[in-house]
Amino acid sequence: MAKRKAAKREKPKVNKELDGFDIRVNTFGEIVSSFDLDKVNDFLDKNVDDKKLRGREDLKKGHPITEEDDIEEENDEN
Repeated sequence: MAKRKAAKREKPKVNKELDGFDIRVNTFGEIVSSFDLDKVNDFLDKNVDDKKLRGREDLKKGHPITEEDDIEEENDEN
């Protein structure tokens, strides 16, 4: 049998804000990331159009719902 060479893993091109981002699944099945997930979520909120949320009036571009917004809505309903 012929020996196989190990494939070299190239780094993909990423946005400057996510430079150095690396995500893997360890042997226990846990997701391990080099960035804080809140930072990744903030980046996605700013840069990715979510077609499920396009018609929502309570969301503005770059302004995700926070717990404070939820509390204000509950107070307005009462």
